[in-house]
Amino acid sequence: MLKWEAAASFAVGHIALGYILAKGSSRLVGVKIALPLIIVLSIIPDIDILIPFIQHRGLTHSILSAMAIFLPAFIVWRRQALPYFIAMVQHSLVADYLGGGGLKLLWPLTNTTYGLRIDIRGATSVVIELFAFLVGLFIMLRTRDLFRLFEPRTLNLILIVPTAAVLLPLLAFPFPVPPVLFIPHLICLAIFLMSMLAYIARFKLGRSFSTRNVDSH
Repeated sequence: MLKWEAAASFAVGHIALGYILAKGSSRLVGVKIALPLIIVLSIIPDIDILIPFIQHRGLTHSILSAMAIFLPAFIVWRRQALPYFIAMVQHSLVADYLGGGGLKLLWPLTNTTYGLRIDIRGATSVVIELFAFLVGLFIMLRTRDLFRLFEPRTLNLILIVPTAAVLLPLLAFPFPVPPVLFIPHLICLAIFLMSMLAYIARFKLGRSFSTRNVDSH
């Protein structure tokens, strides 16, 4: 089986669950979150699909690996790092555990795999992802986090990662998006593109303004 054939959830589900859980944890510990970073961390474990010689759902999906990566962050930023850690580990503990299975959650201590192995394209998985997307979108609108994504910030540019993650399935790679999830993918794609364009437009406007000031002198 090819690595991408073992994908457990579409990016929409990972992003929605990552946001919901990170937002909830940020409220509990009383910290603000950088939304673009939360979104990227929610899907970053699947980077192993693109890396040769690394087994999917092994190193990058291990909870022990995540703890090792975040240890310096917890030492430096303490509770402020918690929402970001949760955004990353939910990828394995929630979405991938429910769908696909085969997770080496305790690698390198053991190669034992975990998970319920629900088919990513099956009705159960699709309904879970759609529900998570709708809940996440509702929370984003209610808390106005959605509009904060459109504020021109340099960090918006990292949204190129989730942009690719939601775009590729729309192009039928590694496999087509179920019809029910097509619109959620398009909405996510539009949000990420608009967020990046907000910064790019502001950057170009700033450069244009600076050039005019120099010319006027």
